[in-house]
Amino acid sequence: MAVPKKKTSKSKSRSRRASNWTLERGARSTCPRCKAAKRPHVVCPNCGWYGGRQAIDVD
Repeated sequence: MAVPKKKTSKSKSRSRRASNWTLERGARSTCPRCKAAKRPHVVCPNCGWYGGRQAIDVD
């Protein structure tokens, strides 16, 4: 079997493992009524509409 010539440093191995911990931005969609950015499958925080009807009253 092959044997490594040099020891892998802590920073090298930890930075390689850290690449799996990166977070992605959450998905965004636009509200068809007010065109504001919102999360998909969630009531629009700007106008309160969801699924073609008013779900909550927003003032």
